[in-house]
This record gives sequence, structure tokens and C-alpha cells, in this order.
Amino acid sequence: MYPRIALYVLTALLAYPVLADNLLHLPIGDPARSDREVPLALDAITDAHSGELLTPAELPARLEEVDILLVGESHTSVDFHRVQYRVLDELSRAGRKVMIGLEMFPYTYQEHLDSWVSGHYSEQGFLEIAEWYEAWGYHWDYYRDLFVLARDRGMPMFAVNTPREVITAVREKGFQDLTEEEAAHIPSDIDTGSEEHLRLFKAYFDEDDPIHSQMSEDAWKSMLRAQCTWDATMGYNSIKAFQARREEGAILVVLAGSGHVSYGLGIERQAAQWFDGEVASLIPVPVRGEDDEPVASVQGSYADFLWGIPEDTGPIYPSLGISTRKTDDDRRQVIHVAEGTPAESAGFAVGDLLVAADGVAIDTRGAFNRVMATKRWGDPISVTVEREGENVTIEAVLRRTVETGEKGDDE
Repeated sequence: MYPRIALYVLTALLAYPVLADNLLHLPIGDPARSDREVPLALDAITDAHSGELLTPAELPARLEEVDILLVGESHTSVDFHRVQYRVLDELSRAGRKVMIGLEMFPYTYQEHLDSWVSGHYSEQGFLEIAEWYEAWGYHWDYYRDLFVLARDRGMPMFAVNTPREVITAVREKGFQDLTEEEAAHIPSDIDTGSEEHLRLFKAYFDEDDPIHSQMSEDAWKSMLRAQCTWDATMGYNSIKAFQARREEGAILVVLAGSGHVSYGLGIERQAAQWFDGEVASLIPVPVRGEDDEPVASVQGSYADFLWGIPEDTGPIYPSLGISTRKTDDDRRQVIHVAEGTPAESAGFAVGDLLVAADGVAIDTRGAFNRVMATKRWGDPISVTVEREGENVTIEAVLRRTVETGEKGDDE
């Protein structure tokens, strides 16, 4: 059970905007920059190679030779998404032919992105037909401006992820025991042997948390194998997209969780197996850390470019604080209840099977996320769960706590 829970918790941590101080100061990644710090300044972009502070308008010139730009994100941070929008806008205004790669969708959903950019879908039609709340789940309004910009300026969008169940299969069975159908969704060469990546991976957990302390080395490696598969697939599909549409001045900007981008150990490291073009990374970094102390500098190898953003104030759209998985009979079972969340306060328990939320039957991940998308902080939600063979109705109120923020549901 622990590897499965840990992977869901890690998925949340990889994308969460408030990073533990040690994660920003690890001596790993590019040897040319891993032994020094570079300054971080609010509303400035730091070129980690030179330490210079840039304005947004100066960024495109630094990316002139770059083919693929990886931009890290926290899925529930407005400031991260504002940076992404500004990067796309500045590159477009500078005359680059901008394409966008998206972690949000598996590559099997590509037709829906093509239809969106072509103007064939209304917003509501896109959300329904492309199954936004099933495929991704985070509130649409975090991403809306990015998608509208792409449609309005004709920026092609590419789904670069792989089906969720394939990552689960890799974690549980390894590569050798995948079915032919499962193996067809991932590249054949995936590098799982980086000790630095494993070090970074472990750093996302506190040393004394119960999951970390009880996991075996084999469990760590099974999780890392899944993470590497995730990174490699996004790298491979990004390269295919770029090469298929490559033309003079083209750049593919890949939007993915910061954990897939940091220190060049995720997507970038995997992509180097198949691509000899220029790849660069940019990650927004809050100027105040989780200990409420200012972050004045970051390890030079953390990313090629660092964009200083305000301290995180938590997601603007609520989450309940549970992670779920699909059971063998296609139900949603709670596998983790985050501390300090509305779910913990209301009494949700690991093992609960979701039945309904506000009277809506919960038979898919998307069904629950669609209910949550109608909520705002302070709203109540009534959730019926099956517990030990009996239906129990849990009344929760979606309120934030000062100590913890929320990391999202169903990560």
C-alpha cells in the first residue's frame, strides 16, 4: 500500500508551489552550475548561466537558439500560470512560431486539442468532449487564459502525456511484464539509473514522515521507475511534436509540473536520448519559502531560467484533501487523506468508497472533479461514502487552514 499512497502524495508535492528550502539548494544537475547559487528577485528572470537579471521582454533573445523550452508549474498556482502566459506571449511577440506541449492530456487526446485550436469547440464543449475533469481534474480557470491565447493566436497544442493507467502498470509490474498494449504507449528506452534523480525524488519527502520511513529501497525504485516513464514519455512525445511541425523560428514550450523539470533530471534528461537540439528550462520560484523566510538565491542548476514570483497564498479554488484510485469494479476509493484539510476535519477515512457528492453519483474521477469545480472556499459539500458495507454521509465545509494550504484532490 505504501508505494501507491506515496506516489499519489509525491504527485501533489511535485507540483506544489511552496518548496522546502533544501529542494532549491541541492548540488545536483548540470555540473557547471551545481556548485553555486544564483540570485532570485521578485518579478525578475534570472539567467542561471550568468546570474543576470532579465526583464520578460529580454527573455526571447536568450532563447533564440532553443528548440524546446520546459516551463515548470504548480497546477494550482495562479502566479505560475501567469508566468507561463507571459512566456508564450513574449515569444510570440518576438516572432517565434510558438507551439505548446501539455502534460494535461495523454497523447491519445490529440484530436481534441486540434479541434480547440481550430475553433471547432466552444469552451463548454471542449471541457465535456475532451473530458477535462477526467483527464486532468484541476479547475479549468487555472488554465483558461493559456488555452484562449493558443486558440486566438493559432498556437498548435500537443498532448504529450501517456494514459494514467500505463504509469500505474509500470510501477506495479515493471517494464518486462507490461502487456503489448501497455508497452506501446511508452518509449522503449527509459533511463532509470540516475542516482541524482533518486536523491531529488527522496528530497520531496520529509525524513521523518511515516511513508518515507517505512518504504524499502525496492519501493523507492518502483516509484522512480514510474516517474522516469512519465518523464520519458513526455520528452519523447514532445520531440515527435516538434519534429513533425518544425520550421524556421519554431519553439515548443512544454508546460509540466516543476518536478518534471527541476535540475534537468526529468523530461530533459530523458529527451537527451533522442534529441540533439537545444532544450532549456524555466521555473517560477516563490521569493518566500515554506518557513516564511525570504528566498534570495537558488542553486544554479535548478533551471536555466528562474522567474521570481510572490509568496504562495494557496490555491484560489478549493479542494477536499483526498486522493483516490479506481478499484477493480470501477469505483473510486480513498487511499490518502491529507493532514489539515477539510477531508480530515470531516472524518474521511482511507478505504472509503465514494458514492455521491451533493446528490451526484460519483462513478468516475471526472464526476467528482466536476462537482468540486462548482465550489468556492467556504462552501459546504455533502459526500456519501460506503464504509464497511454501509453508506455514510459526510458533511464537510471547504475551509482553509493557516498552517497547511491545500494540495488538491485526486493527484
